[in-house]
Amino acid sequence: MRGATPPARRWRRVLLGALLALPLGLFALDRALPPDLSRLHPGIEILDREDRLLATLPAPGGVWRLRTTVAEVPPHLVAMLLAAEDARFRWHPGVDPLALARAGWQWLRAGRVVSGGSTLTMQVARLLAPRPRTLRSKAIEILRALQLEARLGKEEILGIWLTLAPQGGNLEGIKAGALAWFGRPPGQLDAAEAALLVALARRPEALRPDRHPAAAQAARDALLRQRAPGAGGVTAPERALALASPVPRARHPMPNLAPHLARQVARGAAPGARLATTLDRDLQRAMEALAAQRLAALPDQAAMALLVAETGSREIRALVGGSFGVEARAGMLDLTQAVRSPGSAQKPFLYAMAFQAGLARPETLLADLPLRFGDYAPENFARDFLGRVTAAEALRQSLNLPAVALLSELGALRYAAALKAAGSPPRLAQGAEPSLPLALGGAGTTLRELVALYALLGDAGRAAPLVAQPGPVAARAVVLRARPAAEVAGILVNPFPGGGPSGVAWKTGTSWGGRDAWALGLDARHVAGVWVGRPDGTPLPGLTGRAATLPVLAAVFARLPAAPRPALRVRPAARPFAQPADRLRLLFPMPGAELADAAGPVTLRAAGGRRPLLFLVDGAPLPHQRARREAAWIPPGPGFYRVTVLDADGIAAAAELRVR
Repeated sequence: MRGATPPARRWRRVLLGALLALPLGLFALDRALPPDLSRLHPGIEILDREDRLLATLPAPGGVWRLRTTVAEVPPHLVAMLLAAEDARFRWHPGVDPLALARAGWQWLRAGRVVSGGSTLTMQVARLLAPRPRTLRSKAIEILRALQLEARLGKEEILGIWLTLAPQGGNLEGIKAGALAWFGRPPGQLDAAEAALLVALARRPEALRPDRHPAAAQAARDALLRQRAPGAGGVTAPERALALASPVPRARHPMPNLAPHLARQVARGAAPGARLATTLDRDLQRAMEALAAQRLAALPDQAAMALLVAETGSREIRALVGGSFGVEARAGMLDLTQAVRSPGSAQKPFLYAMAFQAGLARPETLLADLPLRFGDYAPENFARDFLGRVTAAEALRQSLNLPAVALLSELGALRYAAALKAAGSPPRLAQGAEPSLPLALGGAGTTLRELVALYALLGDAGRAAPLVAQPGPVAARAVVLRARPAAEVAGILVNPFPGGGPSGVAWKTGTSWGGRDAWALGLDARHVAGVWVGRPDGTPLPGLTGRAATLPVLAAVFARLPAAPRPALRVRPAARPFAQPADRLRLLFPMPGAELADAAGPVTLRAAGGRRPLLFLVDGAPLPHQRARREAAWIPPGPGFYRVTVLDADGIAAAAELRVR
């Protein structure tokens, strides 16, 4: 019949149509049945300011699975993995026909599976969606491997294997295995350690080194021996050394520094997130060790919180929120955010407000005498009175009557508003109004807020919140002028009673009934705070800030990096602690100076800085002509004294003097 299509031509058209439809069909099938990556949900990593690992949080289900990339493991581990598992990984499309043919031939000859013929990509398909080991499962793995190769690059596929490879128990991935079995990140693994982790992935339960150390070592050594020197990225001397090394017999705990802060910053984060913080890993570890050591000497019911920040940036460098864990004294509660009574720890801010308002100066005489303010009759902690004292001495000795008198003149509402502006709003009982007990800690605050309040004294009176994660610098609110802030800081620069670093301004506080003990301090670079008490607020008889927390604060500052300059300095300029062109300095006494006897006046001399100058000895101001750069002082007797000089910009210089 004319017009009929010859059979050969018709079949060619059908074949051409099929060939054209096949890619479209495969594309549609790939989109309809994409690889299931739901198991690729790693845990969260918390990093310090230098991207060093601080803490890890497990993946859902309590599995320690941490995202691992090729760049994070040593080259010899990747080379060893490819040499042992898939030598042609870089060249095949996900399936290695030669390996499959070899595996099939060995199966036919032996009647059992001798080698699986699986490529690393097929292993990744099995790790993503585990199935029974059947021929049907193998076929699915082949198709999925082709699909993964079409969608992902070789480095991404390797990264999935490195993240999901079983490492025994609830460990998955090379990073989790390296941390658990060797206590360090995967980039630091040597040849023996890398070989053990590669071998573990084959039979993770049978080769667990904590349960089957002999089997684990045999598998590791076999992996090292079956490769010629140089294969797998391991030289002959390295292999000999690796074969002689033992395998680990126990797991290391996963990194868990700053657990309270880690959980705080991880809240709401996506699986696999790597979250940066402002903490310093080495300092955090030192502060946790210090807290644990000092807490052991306290009553069983006591807990401790500790915080260190940089004054200028307000970045937290170390935070100990309390003991961690269900059985710990404070459990999972972050006690740096617990609202407690500050006792006398807020008095420096009150005095700075009074100095700014013109109600007093450091040398102003105040009355430490029994006084009633309506129905309110405060007493000193020691239940005694000193009579007339300077404001500087009243603050240094933490006298209650002068503080309440200053607040009475300043106004409780005004003081409360200033505290709020400084980021430390007083928490009062419902319906209560600010009143005179505010001077003695009659409202709640937190350790974080108190540390930020002390940072204000070292930052020219500018307030800003503490931050735990890097980001834009928070705006500074000017709450105090630079001079009153610096005057208060200078008054508080005193030697630690039990010894410690010099040049630290510090203050303690004890709340009513011994419920809370505080010690806060700052130097030219850092600000720190320590709290001790019971988490439930029950009193601890005999608890005081001076006995329980001040020695800890001294130990904190002894462990901090050295400040840029020994003297506390505060400037009203944008750069905190900026060095003036002609810096303020003491000409006499020089640090460590000694006087043979205490007879007659001694002339204290300063140079540099901007006049007028103020001289203080042990926090008490000396009468002198403030336009001059010297002052006369008569030592009251033998002993150690601290001489401080303040200039008009609030810069301080200090030195210790001994009179024999």
